[in-house]
Order: sequence, then C-alpha cells, then structure tokens
Amino acid sequence: MLTSKNMKTVTTGYPLIIQARDVKVMEVEFRAEFISRMIPKIDWECLCRAAEDLGHLNDLPKSVPDNYENDEDFLKKAHHVMLEVEVINGDLICPESSRKFPVTDGIPNMLLNEDEI
Repeated sequence: MLTSKNMKTVTTGYPLIIQARDVKVMEVEFRAEFISRMIPKIDWECLCRAAEDLGHLNDLPKSVPDNYENDEDFLKKAHHVMLEVEVINGDLICPESSRKFPVTDGIPNMLLNEDEI
C-alpha cells in the first residue's frame, strides 16, 4: 500500500490519487486461485476508483460479488485491473497535501524532502 502518511501534515494520506500520462496494458497469465486469494486483501473501492481514473474500469463491479471464488468472469476482470494495467509515467497525489510523487518508467518516487518529515 502506497501512502503519504509519513509527511508532517498528513494524517491518512490514502488513497493516493493517480494522474497518469502513460499507461501500458501487458498480458499476464491468468491464475484464478491467486486472484481469489488476493481479493480479500484489497481495498476494493480504491481499486475501482484507480481503475476508473486509468480508464480501465470497464464492467468491473463496484463491490465484490458473493461466491467470487467461483466466478471466473469476475476473477478475470479483477486480474486485468490488478496485474495487467501499469502506470508508466504520471503522478501519485496525496489527497490531503496535494503533494505529487512522480512515477517514472513505472517506478513511483515516494522520497520526502527533509522539511516534509
């Protein structure tokens, strides 16, 4: 989980807002068992918001369906958003301070300046 909570004036710093300039979609092997184990560990509302910001919400449901472990269509949609969509260049923005953290070549730079700690 990426957060800007370590900044002086920030109490939560989550979820970071994604402002993407370049997004890449890369096919990744689908493993239903792996995705079904990850679903309970994810803040689903935040995942949907991020997918929407990136233009990849498609028909991903706003809530996790009952018996999702056996719903292959749902698991494939979740797989796509979780593993195949990547921000290449852009910014992650703190919702409290509006501080931008750059993403370059797919790597977020979350380093703080000394006066921000």
